[in-house]
Amino acid sequence: MVVATLPDLRLAVYTDYAYRRYQGGIYAERAFAIYLVELAQRLDRMVIIGRLSDRAGEPRYEIPKGIEFAPLPYYRTLANPLEVGSSTLRALAAFWRALDDVDAVWLFGPHPLSILFAGIAAIRSRRVFLGVRQDLPTYIRARHPRRVGYRLAATVLELTYRALARFCPTIVVGPALSAKYAGARTLLELTVSLVSADDVVDPDAALTRSYAGPLTVLSVGRLETEKNPLLMADVLAALRRNGRDWRLVVCGEGRLKDALAGRLSELGVAEHAELRGYVPFGDQMRELYRGSGFFLHVSLTEGLPQVLLEALAAGLPVVATDVGGVRAAVGELVSLVPPRDAAAAVAALRELEKDDSLRARRIPNGLRYVGDHTSEVEVERVAQFFERKTKACAPRKDDRSSVPGPTPETEC
Repeated sequence: MVVATLPDLRLAVYTDYAYRRYQGGIYAERAFAIYLVELAQRLDRMVIIGRLSDRAGEPRYEIPKGIEFAPLPYYRTLANPLEVGSSTLRALAAFWRALDDVDAVWLFGPHPLSILFAGIAAIRSRRVFLGVRQDLPTYIRARHPRRVGYRLAATVLELTYRALARFCPTIVVGPALSAKYAGARTLLELTVSLVSADDVVDPDAALTRSYAGPLTVLSVGRLETEKNPLLMADVLAALRRNGRDWRLVVCGEGRLKDALAGRLSELGVAEHAELRGYVPFGDQMRELYRGSGFFLHVSLTEGLPQVLLEALAAGLPVVATDVGGVRAAVGELVSLVPPRDAAAAVAALRELEKDDSLRARRIPNGLRYVGDHTSEVEVERVAQFFERKTKACAPRKDDRSSVPGPTPETEC
């Protein structure tokens, strides 16, 4: 593979994620920072822009010293418009300063600040790239099913972002979002993968995993309404009714952690479940994947969750809800079930347990798929996309135009 490097590109990246200071360093709370760090190795300069939290907590993903960080005012959630509004002017001023020594910005949304930042970047003649990781209206419907105002706001943001995409190069995660943003002037469909080539297990080792003893089902994800974590308690209780020693390991944090623990206790299976809390992506998480028997994903809404790639890379048989871009991307590699349907998830897990030939087909195919979508491959695709777009937008030597910013004809 020819590695694309962009030594002349200075890129700022904005995501609505929280960061924190710890012992003089900056740490991200989300594993997506791993992806950005690898991309930064191909650039002349990267500036990460995000909310700086003063909350206490263990550090997770360190931002290396060579990557700059531009802090924005912290707010807890977009669901609190007064808190967001009071910090907006300071956020705009901070973003303006962050543009002083960059050529382009990559703005993830749809998000109110992303839209405002795109306007500021255009005023300052910085190239704008858009990024989309989830279907916002679907996410809001699942997270706040009774909040009509939130759903309306999400729809307005989504439509505004799609309108911006007609003028800005856009990168989306998964085939479902690719279809929604088909009207973008230039579009790259991406798979966000944190799995390196070295993480993909040997097929023979995966196929010789024993299913004779206790059977461990692993789940990784936030414990929030849109992820529907309480369903896992019902699945575990039903699995254990046939006499097999099924166990559940859940890695994740969120507001429904106590509710999940209560549901497990109510169903009499708490002693057969382990709630590990948040486990950062790394060696410990890899060992949990490789030491499990199955992977279960029960979310109500998704783009293309990176945890599915992590599970496939470990050679795990996967059961996942048929939402978002999951079917289009990995539908042939996993067992798809309707959301909120515990019985269907139970049936799919039992089928994978009993059908050796099904596992023998799925596991090698899953490993090949992940091998084609490692972090090295996917970061390279983004780097090449930036390279093509920045070269296309580079001024000619005889171009003496003084008109700044993007125009509908240039997609710059």
